[in-house]
Amino acid sequence: MRKRPNFVVVALLILAAGIGLVGGLTWLNYQFAKENPGGNDFLVQWMGTRLLLTEGINPYSDEAAQQAQRFTYGRLARDGESEMRFVYPLYAVIVYLPFALIRDFLVARAIWMTILELSLILLAVLSLRLVRWRTGPLMVVLIILFSLLWYHAVRPLITGNIIILIALALVGGLLAIRNGMDELAGLLFAFTTIKPNVIILAVAFICFWAFNRGRMRVITWLFGTVILMAGAAALLVPDWIVHNFLEILRFPTYGPPGTLQAAFVNWWPAFGARLGIAVTAVAAFVLMVEWWSNRHAEFRGLLWTVCLTLVLSQWIGIQTDPGNFIILYPAILLVFAVLSERWRAVGSFINVLCVVALFAGIWAIFLNTVEQGLQPVQSPVMFFPLPAFLLIMLYWVRWWAIEPPTVWYELLEN
Repeated sequence: MRKRPNFVVVALLILAAGIGLVGGLTWLNYQFAKENPGGNDFLVQWMGTRLLLTEGINPYSDEAAQQAQRFTYGRLARDGESEMRFVYPLYAVIVYLPFALIRDFLVARAIWMTILELSLILLAVLSLRLVRWRTGPLMVVLIILFSLLWYHAVRPLITGNIIILIALALVGGLLAIRNGMDELAGLLFAFTTIKPNVIILAVAFICFWAFNRGRMRVITWLFGTVILMAGAAALLVPDWIVHNFLEILRFPTYGPPGTLQAAFVNWWPAFGARLGIAVTAVAAFVLMVEWWSNRHAEFRGLLWTVCLTLVLSQWIGIQTDPGNFIILYPAILLVFAVLSERWRAVGSFINVLCVVALFAGIWAIFLNTVEQGLQPVQSPVMFFPLPAFLLIMLYWVRWWAIEPPTVWYELLEN
């Protein structure tokens, strides 16, 4: 008689294999970090958190910025170079604390990269569940590979941008809303406020929708958690909110163009400012109309409007960077899911074409416009491709995305 497998042994073998894979991935990341200096997004937060915890230095201070500059450049920053200043809310140190305890930056960066890579895979899986895209295994593999290798994933991975975790928390929060776990949703949305410039409008609409739908626990848990984290941070630096606000105001003076409007002014000084105002006005008007139209919507309407808000947030004039565009990943899968739902085989073919176009096209634009310096500097033209694509596609699928899943010809037949 054949013996039944020992499930404890099988579980231990799977665990050992998982640990081995993660360890191997971390080792590869360490080798990459040794040969490719960078990770500046992570470096600033790692050093600011470490200085605060080990030396009691305010991470928003000039002293902290100068230490980060010397670590990066071997000197103080020159005009036109990043000043490596801590710009996040102080409660972001909750995330960076375990890494700040690691003295070797390369080791800390390698582990951080591993977490971001695993988070990209999880982001793809949860986004597929969020949009309810029932597709075959080959398409799932293609989507996961795309989520790891396209430009807007590779860039934040190399720079160490926490935006990948923010995107994951956003998707998790939306899934929690759909499943009726409003307290968990509020907690996850509170975490996304670590990068408020990227997420503020989307979270504002979610709160507006939750208020109109009577889902007040989303709002109370969101604000309660933010207040609790802000209060805990005040125990470390009592006036951190003032310092943070001043750093936010200072950032545009030394960073690259951080809005589409700033890029317009840089390209066309004569009329760029007026063009930027026009884009802001149109984006704001569209959002007001859609927010009001979908304030009582079912979950499908909420999801579509959140995706539209994320897209237009990149063009409305709030300081951001194309390196944050991984936050738009759920919008891509929403479009793909609706196309597949509507046209099945034809929709799947369109989706494959879109994946190839987004992967090859965005990389090609970056490589043909990148400026070489101490590190490759992306052109402001990167503000255009993905938001423009998604704006067109979201409005193409709007009716099907929001309305119940019944196609027009089925209505006629009935």
